[in-house]
Amino acid sequence: MLLKDFYTVKSLDNEEGTKYLAHIFINEKHEIFNGHFPGNPIMPGVCMMQIIKELAEQISGKNLLMERLSNVKFMALINPEQTPDLRLELEITTSDEQQIKLKNTTYFNDTVALKLSSVYKIVS
Repeated sequence: MLLKDFYTVKSLDNEEGTKYLAHIFINEKHEIFNGHFPGNPIMPGVCMMQIIKELAEQISGKNLLMERLSNVKFMALINPEQTPDLRLELEITTSDEQQIKLKNTTYFNDTVALKLSSVYKIVS
């Protein structure tokens, strides 16, 4: 985990074939929210992308390096004080022995917060 104590994986389950469902809890007291933004904490987009990468590493058992983003849509702000519980739907496929393709939709409650498609290079 790049940011210590930033989030907790409550569950990570293989739903069907290449589809996974993760439930995570964001630590609203994490120091990153002191600067993003004081009095009105908002989840940094880059942190969401890092969480997705870390989940993909956990699922694949490989160290990954983001190679390409083909689609990133931030659709709603995530305020960790109001909605610290997130649901991430991930579809992970291996295109060859050196790459992993990932599609993600992140939700809080029934609200879509993020849609992302990416390619990761397997580094080990």
